[in-house]
Amino acid sequence: QVQLVESGGGLVQAGGSLRLSCAASALTFSRYTMGWFRQALGKEREFVALISWIGDNTYYQDSVKGRFTISRDNAKSTVYLQMSSLKPEDTAVYYCAANTGMSAFKGAYDYWGRGTQVTVSS
Repeated sequence: QVQLVESGGGLVQAGGSLRLSCAASALTFSRYTMGWFRQALGKEREFVALISWIGDNTYYQDSVKGRFTISRDNAKSTVYLQMSSLKPEDTAVYYCAANTGMSAFKGAYDYWGRGTQVTVSS
């Protein structure tokens, strides 16, 4: 059974940094595009970033460009999201997800983790 497990969330002050990790199991990890999404309270789940199978292509939501960096380690079946210069509006539950295409559309993703909470205080 495929599992995606996020970790690294927490409470941080505005301007601070966090690094999220997502470990995959029972998945041919290197064949999947990995994405990060987030969902703030009362809002729709939205795309944050994605990285291609071998990590040569990345794509970001405009609001996080220059502040967030997605990366992956296929040997460890893990994807990361380095978040810097965090803002209160980044507060959300962050989810990782896997899909076989290169889509920012949440409906295209086959597998999802349960999420990790990120809270940015002002």
